[in-house]
Amino acid sequence: MSKQRIAVAVDGPAGAGKSSISKVVAKKLGYLYIDTGAMYRAVTWAVLQKGITPTDEAAVTALLPTLTLRLEPTDEAFTVFVNGDDVTEAIRSQAVNQAVSQIASIKAVRQFLVAQQRAMATSGGVILDGRDIGSVVLPKAELKIYLTASVDARAKRRWLETKDKETISLEDIKASVMARDEMDTNRKESPLVCVPEAIVVNSDNLTFDETVERMIQLITDAEK
Repeated sequence: MSKQRIAVAVDGPAGAGKSSISKVVAKKLGYLYIDTGAMYRAVTWAVLQKGITPTDEAAVTALLPTLTLRLEPTDEAFTVFVNGDDVTEAIRSQAVNQAVSQIASIKAVRQFLVAQQRAMATSGGVILDGRDIGSVVLPKAELKIYLTASVDARAKRRWLETKDKETISLEDIKASVMARDEMDTNRKESPLVCVPEAIVVNSDNLTFDETVERMIQLITDAEK
């Protein structure tokens, strides 16, 4: 009897490795990986490109109907398009890092993207990661994982990701991660939360590969 492919919700704070780990897990299991964070980053990039202030909710909301977002899987990860433009690299800039929580706190933005994310997950065999997947986007997901790590560990990972692309200190990255935690946890719209039914995976004392194996085991166990 073949196992049922399920919907997996992966939540956790910034820099916990949700995207990079979920990507590898999905590839190993033949699941579709949907990076919801990249979708919020893509909207943020579009807002900044238009010269809109991220706190101007009316202007951000008015921009949404003009945006077409597309995620195309590649061998290694995926390519992100906004209105046909490849923005995969551009959405990882520090400018987007600093503005994305503000954009993600806007109700219209969340409604716009959640509708797309739910549609992508209807057929199962998907892994979605973000801040509110288990609580809001996929409340009925068969498996919910909360992937976390200490602020120091998360800041160091993010610094290693960006140090070759931008000149920024580890201290500045740590401050940015802490500010992001504060905003994500306390925002009015769909705050970051660890739902009671989620399985917590703390990667502080796990290597990347060990974290991947832990998640694969959880998914395999949850498949019926």
